[in-house]
Amino acid sequence: MRKYTYLIPTLFGLEGVAAQECKRLGLENVKGEDGRVLCEGDIAQLPRLNLNLRTGERVIVLLGRFPADNFDALFEGTFALPWEEFIPREGRFPVRCQSVGSQLHAEVTCGNVVKKAVAKRLGGKYGLTTLPETGAEHSIRCLILKDQVTIGIDTSGPSLHKRGYRALNTGAPLRETLAAAMVLLSRYHGKGILADPFCGSGTIPIEAAMIAKNRAPGLERTFPSQKWTLVPQQAWLDAADEAMDKEYDGNYEILASDLDPKAVALAKENAALAGVEDLISFSVADATRFTSDAPGGRIVTNPPYGQRLLEKDEAEGLYAAFGKAFRRLPKGWELYLLSSHTEFERTFGRPADKKRKLYNGPLLCNLFQYV
Repeated sequence: MRKYTYLIPTLFGLEGVAAQECKRLGLENVKGEDGRVLCEGDIAQLPRLNLNLRTGERVIVLLGRFPADNFDALFEGTFALPWEEFIPREGRFPVRCQSVGSQLHAEVTCGNVVKKAVAKRLGGKYGLTTLPETGAEHSIRCLILKDQVTIGIDTSGPSLHKRGYRALNTGAPLRETLAAAMVLLSRYHGKGILADPFCGSGTIPIEAAMIAKNRAPGLERTFPSQKWTLVPQQAWLDAADEAMDKEYDGNYEILASDLDPKAVALAKENAALAGVEDLISFSVADATRFTSDAPGGRIVTNPPYGQRLLEKDEAEGLYAAFGKAFRRLPKGWELYLLSSHTEFERTFGRPADKKRKLYNGPLLCNLFQYV
């Protein structure tokens, strides 16, 4: 069976986590690069990746990589690729082009060149001067990085972090893929206590519940590649059946709290939309007074960062008070806390045992780990 190369963009810092996911799904030749993972598999892996990935942003079928420092090279390199193997006669193929550190920096113009090259190739193969573009969407993604082109077709549509359960959010929501990664990096798989005392709209506890239950995050959404002629419908049905068969029930102790009653109410609504509200215990509580008689557990959380000066002072006071609360817990407790604050460890009152650089969107953060 033919093997395809899949490109999976990730938030910076999550490449290793996403690569491990791909390996667990049975993909081959898995390789992490800056901000993306490359892997190989047959066409049946396309629906499996879209349904099951927790930390990847989308799944792209990679068609080619080639150098291009001028428009002619971009056109010829694009034209040489086998677009007709993926895009049928009526297929729509919008183009999105991004350029970073390249001589070809006019992204709209680059996108138009790619569009013309693909149209010429398809028109020649199908014997048409004008393509109808009335069928299923095959969105082309093109990245020109330092004059090197990476180009393929997006199978996912809206980013995979859009699980569909977060109808509303609080002011600074954490992306679902990053929340899932934090839970996975804490090595939580449903055993023991997991607590988020700064739960906000509930993203971390919801992702933890889905991980504990082994629920595929993409089961409740749709993908444009479900309408592709290249992917058999049976492959989607088989992938969904497999994902549902792997779910399991259990008694999980996932605690979600916040000082803001509105945030807690919103988190409950989002958990209900995700179908995991019965797996999470919600409460209105002050994180600086967090306590537990349990001999051990893990806290996975994303407190306010304090990006502006006054907020920064407030954040430092919050970190100091929360640090005192954490140190009062039994020694079996672990903490995984995400913050962009450069003085977090000083204000928290203790250096982290481990630190891992992660990006919350464009914002550089550290996952401070006390283990």
